[in-house]
Amino acid sequence: MKITHTEIYRFSIPMEPFVIATGTMDYAQNTLIRVYADNGMYGVGECSAFPMIVGETQDTCLVLARDFARLWKRRDPLDIHARLAELDAFIARNTTIKSAFDIALHDLAAKYAGIPLYKYLGGTIRDIITDITVGISSPMEMANKALAFKNQGAEVLKVKLGKEPEADIARIGAIRDAIGQEIPIRIDANQGWDFTQATKALRGLEALNIQFCEQPMRSYDDHLLPQLRKETTIPIMADESCYDHRDAQRLAAQEACDYINIKFSKSGGITEALRIQQTAAEYKIPCMIGGMLESRVALSAKVHFAYAAPNVQFFDLDTCMIGHLEDPVVRGVAFDGFRVSLPDLPGIGADADEAFLEECERWVV
Repeated sequence: MKITHTEIYRFSIPMEPFVIATGTMDYAQNTLIRVYADNGMYGVGECSAFPMIVGETQDTCLVLARDFARLWKRRDPLDIHARLAELDAFIARNTTIKSAFDIALHDLAAKYAGIPLYKYLGGTIRDIITDITVGISSPMEMANKALAFKNQGAEVLKVKLGKEPEADIARIGAIRDAIGQEIPIRIDANQGWDFTQATKALRGLEALNIQFCEQPMRSYDDHLLPQLRKETTIPIMADESCYDHRDAQRLAAQEACDYINIKFSKSGGITEALRIQQTAAEYKIPCMIGGMLESRVALSAKVHFAYAAPNVQFFDLDTCMIGHLEDPVVRGVAFDGFRVSLPDLPGIGADADEAFLEECERWVV
């Protein structure tokens, strides 16, 4: 089997403005690809650019997608490791767009085998309940949003912070007043604090039943994470500090974190994500699967990965639930409240809606 061509789409999804410590997004800057083989089958992949975190934009993804497509023409799509090595040899980093190509190859390989991707990866179905994210705004607005999620059946909340410690403590205090103490709250500072601010904020939040704090400081302050862990009882999850399994090993060896957040846009896709969770498991560090602003295409791939990654114990799979104004996907992952499931279909089991794609800018290489 050989790759014949690749379709590339500017897969922009309108959304309500979403605010985190490093910026605001008012549409999902996504790229969708379809890698076609000479047997008529194709694999689907998607990525979501988040410039202020990973350093790629939708336009950089689209330019490199065309380069990658030319690189892969007439190559064997089933030799996934060789194909991904070609991308790494072509250009360093750029893990966001690489993740779309990784997903597409895995989708195609599982379709060719006639089985769902999680089975292709050696996984089994398990119960998955996602958290739901509250973006940064005033304490009252955040409390009202959190209460609305609780009333909709949310079992875990993830709350964005990373501003002034006093204001962030007030935000969580208002949320706890609104929802009570039972629902776990995860906080994510998105690198918004320095060491002094992180220490102050986390100490002030210790009485408010915080499950863990994600990425309290800039990744260049990783050397301070071991000390920060000594300053607070709130567990620390590394996110932007961990892109690959080497980062996971470094953080674990330095006792810099309690947990690690895996995102395809950082790891470059499923292949490296599996290495990260395995490396973390060797150090007894549980992982979370998270994301940027992907649609249910990439989200479906993440659920398949979670089924095949036993060390992934936390699930932040709400990317299409936090403001997307359109759902441009057919089949794929389904939500029963905040419980996640997949259709019994070959590959990732999801594809883009053709009517939506007709309105997207498109390239064929």
